[in-house]
Formats: sequence, structure tokens, C-alpha cells
Amino acid sequence: MSDWELAETFRSTSGEVRWHTLGPPGRDPVVLLHGTPFSSYVWRSVARALSRDHQVFVWDMPGYGASEKHVGQDVSLAAQGRVFVDLLAHWGLDEPLVVAHDVGGAVSLRAHLLHGARYRALALVDPVALAPWGSPFFRLVGDHPAVFERLPPALHRALVREYVSSASEPGLHPVVLDRLVEPWLGDQGRPGFYRQIAQATERHTDEIQDRYADLTLPTLICWGEDDTWIPVERGRELAARIPGARLELFAGAGHLVQEDAPAELTATLADFLRRAH
Repeated sequence: MSDWELAETFRSTSGEVRWHTLGPPGRDPVVLLHGTPFSSYVWRSVARALSRDHQVFVWDMPGYGASEKHVGQDVSLAAQGRVFVDLLAHWGLDEPLVVAHDVGGAVSLRAHLLHGARYRALALVDPVALAPWGSPFFRLVGDHPAVFERLPPALHRALVREYVSSASEPGLHPVVLDRLVEPWLGDQGRPGFYRQIAQATERHTDEIQDRYADLTLPTLICWGEDDTWIPVERGRELAARIPGARLELFAGAGHLVQEDAPAELTATLADFLRRAH
């Protein structure tokens, strides 16, 4: 688990993006999008499994993981959607298969509905897609980011660890938790954590949620039944809005289905992507 590294770099309008590919070039491309406050690391097991049959593209959004973080950076969902469109062009992918988690769901939906990005099929895993979204903690930080930025480093670390831990129903392995928390520490990570929360506003999903009925591509929606961040009822509502969408629920899984039910999620995604060929 310690060897997950993004070896490539793309200079985006929101800063340097770190990315990588797994699997033989030329095979059907699959792009994985992470959510907040995570990184592509949450996809490591799924990516490696899917790379047996696909060329898998993973990336850390600007302001997240190994990608650039800086003062004044635009890491909003609107900016991430534009970066994703540019990144697809950089990769030369005209109609990839796309799998997106959490705010990655909003990013992929915005890129498709507002910027014309084309996908062969779309799988959404506990996505941010319908308002209201965001836990009470998320909303509190979003209202007072400058106050939280002044927390001493030790208290900030404890806060981030507790917050990330709450995304998993059975709990995260200590090594995994450390890896997910580490990008948010230090002089760049600490303000970056509060920056991305402050810029994550519901207007970016308000702009698109009335257009979900216009989606015509094959769509799979996966949801952890015990997700305390975004309740499963939101998944049922989203599936009802998207014509032909299939909803798959994962018992015993929280918001981080990739960590809580990796085998079940991988099997479900692999089957969906195979049928989308």
C-alpha cells in the first residue's frame, strides 16, 4: 500500500496535476475520479484490478493528494470540471469509461453536462450530486475556514483524522488513515484542507441537477448502505432522476465503499464496464 505514486504531471489552469496510468496502453480506457478529502489513493485496489482488462487513468485533483496546493488556488467544483475536460484532451480520450466518487461525481457530471465531455458509460459511487450535501462538520468549516486554519498543528491533525475516519463504517486501517491524512498536514496541506471545503458550494450542483433527466449514457450508481455523509436515500433519488440508471447498494459500507467493500465494488464495476463495451 505504500507504493502508490503518480509519476506524471499535467499543468492545469488550477495548478500542477499529478496522474498515472495502469494497464497496457491501447486497451479500453477507464478514468477514476476521487472525492474529498481524499485522493486517487482510495482507488488503488480497484485500479489495479481493473487494469487487467483496461488502461486505467488516475489523478489527484488540483489542491488534493500529490497535486499542487497554493494560496489563492481555485479548487472549486467548477474549476475541477474544466480541468477534467482539459485532462481528457491531454490524454487523447474521446469517450472513456468514467468512475467517480463523492465530489468527483459532481466534477464528472459538470464536465459532461456543461462542457461536452463524452463518456461511454458513467459509474457514480456515493456521489455529490443532489443538494443538500455536506455533513454538519463540513458546513461548519465552510462557514468559518479562517478560524479553523488557526488551529495548532496537533489539533488540526486530530480533527482531520477524525473526519476522514468517519467516512468508513467498519473503520480504516491505520496505514490507510495515515496516507489519507498526510496530504493535509504541513504549511501547504493545512490551509489546503480548509480551502477546498470553503470552495465546495451547492450552487455547483444546483446548476446541473435539473439536467440529470437528460443523461442518455449507461449509468451505474453505487452506494454504501451505512453512508453517514450522504444518506442512501440520496442515491435512490438520483437513480430515479437518471433514465435507466441502475442502483447497487453495499451492505456494511459507509461513504468510502472502496475501503469498506473493495471486492464487492470492484466486481460490480468490472461487470458494468464490461457490459458497456
